[in-house]
Amino acid sequence: MKKIKWSAFGWVFLAIILVLTAFALYNGRDHHPGYSLNLDIKSPKDSVTYKAGFSALKITPKITEKWVDSNKDAAFNENDGDTFEDKNGNGKFDTYWIAGFSKKRAANGIHDDLWARTMVLDDGHTRMAVVAVDLIGFPHTNVLNVRKKLADQFGITYTVICSTHNHEGPDMLGLWGEGTFTRGVNPVYEKWVEDRIVESIGVAVKNLKTAHLRVAQDISGTADSLNMDTRKPIVKDAGVYIIQATDAQTDSTLGSFVVWGNHPETMWSKNTLITSDFPHYVREGIEKGIYDDTTLAKKGLGGIVVYASGCVGGLMTTRPVVKIKDPFKDVYYEEPSFDKINAQGTTLALLALNALEKAEPVSGGISLLAKTIELPLGNWLFRLGIALNVIEGGYSSWGHLRTELAAWTIGEVSFITIPGELYPEIANGGIETPKEGDFKLTNAVETPPLRQLMPGKYKFALGLANDELGYIIPKSEWDKEAPFLYDSPKAHYGEVNSSGPETAPILHKTLKEMLEKLSQKN
Repeated sequence: MKKIKWSAFGWVFLAIILVLTAFALYNGRDHHPGYSLNLDIKSPKDSVTYKAGFSALKITPKITEKWVDSNKDAAFNENDGDTFEDKNGNGKFDTYWIAGFSKKRAANGIHDDLWARTMVLDDGHTRMAVVAVDLIGFPHTNVLNVRKKLADQFGITYTVICSTHNHEGPDMLGLWGEGTFTRGVNPVYEKWVEDRIVESIGVAVKNLKTAHLRVAQDISGTADSLNMDTRKPIVKDAGVYIIQATDAQTDSTLGSFVVWGNHPETMWSKNTLITSDFPHYVREGIEKGIYDDTTLAKKGLGGIVVYASGCVGGLMTTRPVVKIKDPFKDVYYEEPSFDKINAQGTTLALLALNALEKAEPVSGGISLLAKTIELPLGNWLFRLGIALNVIEGGYSSWGHLRTELAAWTIGEVSFITIPGELYPEIANGGIETPKEGDFKLTNAVETPPLRQLMPGKYKFALGLANDELGYIIPKSEWDKEAPFLYDSPKAHYGEVNSSGPETAPILHKTLKEMLEKLSQKN
């Protein structure tokens, strides 16, 4: 009798294991089997005429059900006495979970809109679309969904979709839902955002006009005061980079493209209002002008501003301890507030506008390299997330993720895409080899710095571009096991949200090869 009971239990247990395994394998399936990209475009030898087009489409979610946070912890929990408005009477809290920081942070209203903003550049031979979305990330699977929807309808040669890495908007990665094993992404919103990106590209193409391009930068370090690096070595991506496109006939501004490296999370972890954080005020200031109260202090450019994040790993952030000075008054903001992000964004806008006073014209066609690569997923928490469908994406081959890199030049301006949050020392130099590192390396792997390899005078590094792989950490600084770096009593933050220690070496090696090839084209 005991043998029969054990046999029945064994079969049931085996069936459960098989079902769970099938569930995990299904969730890890490749959503775009066989996809691979390899672009190699050389700029035309003859002179080119630029066309530029810009667009700005809202991707703000509609908040239909608000809630009462009884203990003011910004986490919805009915056990704490939190209540919600059940507007549709379905007995469920229909909310948008805000990405970043902690789970259960439910949106409770809108402060300012989120956007899909697009710049399309066309040199008569190559047409590129660069989109920036006010989201925590836009995974490669979603990027490929957009490209599939785009097809050939707008004549786009290559599309880059960057996320600002906004920590005050809806979850798009799945990590910040209501529970540990609950995906935080609203699938209807996710598909709508994909459609809006396609629409944004189409509008930018429709807006194409013959244009002149100007480029400028502030690499003086003036923006250093606006953020901090939370982990040694202290290396920032402090440069502010801007391209302006003007109508060749009227000289009016069509749009501009701005890059700076910092997490848009200055509103911090207790905010429950949807906002794009400080990039909102960067765009407002450059487009509409900068005001000291009601007095115009700096005229705006007009047009549409596309803001993208640079190298934000390390991590580059504006914690509450960072004091932000009002650009016109002797007032400092420390605690998270909309006044603080206003001062921060306005200061950045002012730096960009001042830099444009010494702008240089851009000439020369587009040379472009872009390719699909695979990376091993060494983070077992991410693997578990995929198996449980908390993270949606899947593997391109066993244990490997498909992602993408690109590098291109337009005259003296060069660009690289980074599919995650790059530690700035990989781009700018300053990688260290601390003795406590897990791999005990005496020489840095990711050398020379990427910006040293990039051709031209103006060097734009676009973070979270065409993917979000988490932190991209120099291998010599990788540290999960004690003793911890620089005699720290505890592990540093970073590795837990990284795809693994091989990510940085593989990305650097591939980009190095691409940039060396790109330099030969010019």
